[in-house]
Amino acid sequence: MTRRRLGTWTAGLLFAAVSVVLGCRLADTDGATPVPQLLAFLPWLLAPAGAGLTLALLARWWPGTVWAAVLLGLLAWFIAPYGQGGEPDGRALVSFRVMTSNVEFGRATDALVAAVREQKPDLVFVEECEYGCSATLRRSLSESYPYRRSVEGSGSTGSVVLSRFPLKPAAGIRGSTMGMPGAVADVRGHAVRLQLAHPMPPLPGQLDVWRRELGKLRDFAAASRPPTVLAGDFNASQDHAAFRAILDTGLRDAARLAGSGRTPTWPARTAPAIGAQIDHVLVSADFSAGDARFLDLADTDHRALLVDITLHGPT
Repeated sequence: MTRRRLGTWTAGLLFAAVSVVLGCRLADTDGATPVPQLLAFLPWLLAPAGAGLTLALLARWWPGTVWAAVLLGLLAWFIAPYGQGGEPDGRALVSFRVMTSNVEFGRATDALVAAVREQKPDLVFVEECEYGCSATLRRSLSESYPYRRSVEGSGSTGSVVLSRFPLKPAAGIRGSTMGMPGAVADVRGHAVRLQLAHPMPPLPGQLDVWRRELGKLRDFAAASRPPTVLAGDFNASQDHAAFRAILDTGLRDAARLAGSGRTPTWPARTAPAIGAQIDHVLVSADFSAGDARFLDLADTDHRALLVDITLHGPT
């Protein structure tokens, strides 16, 4: 009897913890710490829910098995990729390659340079590119990428956009903790609005900043006119309400379009086995995506994302 009671209590505690997170997901809210942090790993809540189901069965706690079935069903539902899919109307106008990489305080700059030379993206969004990183990119890649927009800064505040295409200045996201530059690229005669994303992470005690800066990205997405590319380290996954609000403006996740909507990008040490996809390339509805690859770079806790996209237009 004691073992059955222990199994019942343990299963109940596991179910309660998972229920809190799933309740916030159902309510379309990110809640308070530790819910936002746990939401990033929502698919892995299958483990405690499954363990609780096993305990409930061993303890012959039948209400617990029903509870587990409900939780597992909701998890299976929410694991499906979120956002719009499908091919845009119109013929293909131009294709190009986009890379985004958080180089963790500039530590992975050399690895990024090597990856860029190998993969040859047309646009490169670089987060946490401090002064030394910015100078190295200018020195090493300016011949292949003569156009750039940047916010210079130390630590995690610096950001750079490199381009093979001519760039015109555009207002970035102002008032953010970390730099988020913007530009308009002339992609073989087609104007494409570019915006780098790097809001604050959902740290305990700073959730208001995280929500506010994701809200600014949502406002940008709602106000921008296509074609648009919004790329970077969002510090949020599709299981965060603040990120889904960006997708609800009509932008689409290029990795999801390419069939890789759940591939983790952080933390690199445990990805792809365990992690969350918080690095994204979001595109307006007039883009399709043909391929998405995730690159492991040395000396950074993020995997780089490389995606091939195609702009479509009227026939």
